[in-house]
Amino acid sequence: MAAATPAKKGTSTAAVVWIVVITVVAVGACVLPAVVNGNSGSVVPPPTATERTETVAVLQRSAEAQDVCYGWVLEEGSRTISVGSNLGEGTPVDDPRCPRWVRVVANVNWTPESSESNDYALIDVEGSGDFDRTDLFLVESGLERFGLDDKTFIDEPGWATTRAAVALPLLLAERGLTDPAPVTTAAPGAAPSPLPDTSFDLWRDRWGYFAAVAGLLLITALLFTVGFVQRRKERRTAAEAMAATGARHHRKRP
Repeated sequence: MAAATPAKKGTSTAAVVWIVVITVVAVGACVLPAVVNGNSGSVVPPPTATERTETVAVLQRSAEAQDVCYGWVLEEGSRTISVGSNLGEGTPVDDPRCPRWVRVVANVNWTPESSESNDYALIDVEGSGDFDRTDLFLVESGLERFGLDDKTFIDEPGWATTRAAVALPLLLAERGLTDPAPVTTAAPGAAPSPLPDTSFDLWRDRWGYFAAVAGLLLITALLFTVGFVQRRKERRTAAEAMAATGARHHRKRP
């Protein structure tokens, strides 16, 4: 009986080790997506369908009057959120059908409230090779006269990007780069789209992960407790068996 006790102890220890390994892997599988998603920040929304449709219509009239194509691109890091031009929604302006073109490119990034980094917007006005880079830079600077500064792009990225595209024909005409742009007026009562919710609620967005992790940790604690109690019981049983064996040997001794 004494020789069989170490085998039981080894089996119990191996079982506890496997339980710990499986639990750690399961917890990691739940925590890793939460960490990755938590660091990715919020998703920048595209312009609304109405904003895209109205912008394409205005750019079409401007392109016909000035013989210059206009477009927009909204990006979030390396990801394209929205693109369009006078050629249509989803069609980039640097198209073979447009030998002369100008577009506004807005790269907007929202960061989580828990991050030390701030939200930011990078605005650039690009054009075909026959436009001087200095002129395009001055056109880009002129966007602020329409209230289209970095803060506006951060607060309303979709609306600001399409409004900047609509302002391009007027700004180019002011620089003498094209004929005067056709006048377009906003519909009565028109108002900017409501601001998107940029708040970052970690618990609201990740509660499922945390609940799963909490459950797994509770199971782990219970398994450790059961394993600890079982090992103590096995040690006590082994000690009693060794004591009984020693007593028998003592009685047999002459």
